[in-house]
Amino acid sequence: MSQSTDAVDAAAQRPVGVPSTRPGKPFPWRKILAWAVMIIFLFITLFPFYWMLRTALSSNNALAANPGSLLPVGLNTGGFERVFGLQDVDTAIAQGGSGASINFWRYLLNSVIVATSITVVQTFSCAMAAYAFSRLRWRGRETVFMVFLASMMIPQIFTLLPNFILIKNLHLVDTLLGIMLPTLFISPFAIFFLRQFFNNISREVEEAALIDGASKVRVFFTLVLPMSSAPLATLALLTYMTAWNEYFWSLMVSYTDASRVLTVALGVFRAQAPGTGPDWSGLMAATLVAAAPMLILFALFAKRIVDSIGFSGIK
Repeated sequence: MSQSTDAVDAAAQRPVGVPSTRPGKPFPWRKILAWAVMIIFLFITLFPFYWMLRTALSSNNALAANPGSLLPVGLNTGGFERVFGLQDVDTAIAQGGSGASINFWRYLLNSVIVATSITVVQTFSCAMAAYAFSRLRWRGRETVFMVFLASMMIPQIFTLLPNFILIKNLHLVDTLLGIMLPTLFISPFAIFFLRQFFNNISREVEEAALIDGASKVRVFFTLVLPMSSAPLATLALLTYMTAWNEYFWSLMVSYTDASRVLTVALGVFRAQAPGTGPDWSGLMAATLVAAAPMLILFALFAKRIVDSIGFSGIK
């Protein structure tokens, strides 16, 4: 009691403005270090995109004279004009381009058709397969599911030749359907992803619907799918991004503008380089235009992707 009284008296006698002798909070070194590391990684991630933009807004002739500049050299939009076909042949050649025309809008349409078709069909078919693995009881279910998971470990290079022979025998080479067919209906990752979510849905809700006379098919379409809108949207976004960025298989199957997608068109644009050297300005402009839709989609739905993956139980 006397000690507490002495402490109160000491505090009352302390002059106004004199700080307490009690030590303050320690300096947040760990927080500052964490922020510094995050900023460094953010810079490493974003700098290549800035460098592409800097190159796209530069002149090829100025780039050759000053390749190490951090800012655009010979600032102009000629690279983007060549990509969209807005520059005449003489001007394109004078600025370091090949002068060859590029059917950008046709390539963009092909990419949209391929990515959209794969996303819609694959998401729907994998949702049905995942529901079967999660709810239906049948002999060998776990074994078949493990086979699906094991197929995720097979490198794509091992399946390219068999798929190409199949597409060739079906006379689908140089067609959009030939590009889509190998990944149109099934994806082991999509089945695993949705099965994890379906396992977390309460079975009592489905059993109540079955007691009321609903069939398994009706329960799936009217109950399970609406409840799974968040993971389905996330899976659709991931599938769309994967289909959009696919290059090697599209390169093997497509030979003309009728089926050439945007990623393959970038290789064609690179091959049309003039004798003076690559059209770096035009190539970086085309790369930015091709990547822009995916960057926008990911920026808009990044939080949804992270939340849905955590909710589905994927660690």
